[in-house]
Amino acid sequence: MKKIVRRTMAEAKAMPGRKRELAKLAAMPDSGIDVSELPELTETFWKNAVPNPFYRPVKKQITLRIDADILAWLRQQGAEGYQSRLNALLRSVMLRDLESKRKRA
Repeated sequence: MKKIVRRTMAEAKAMPGRKRELAKLAAMPDSGIDVSELPELTETFWKNAVPNPFYRPVKKQITLRIDADILAWLRQQGAEGYQSRLNALLRSVMLRDLESKRKRA
């Protein structure tokens, strides 16, 4: 069995010249970066953009008190996955709320 080794960029072995080059680039102000070859991002681009399909929000374990009838309703649709259904319901309400706030702004 192989051991998985993870290293940060600072820990990675690099030739001294490469390290100097990376440090120089990191110290460069944004205004010094040539972006002339990059295409302009238009409204059409953002309208056609899709969320990252591999994104998964971080889960946080909590203790939650909810009414017994709500819990029974969630479990009625299948005891397995009721927490995921509750999360999906809360997410839809959250997104609707954020959208309405965005439209008002």
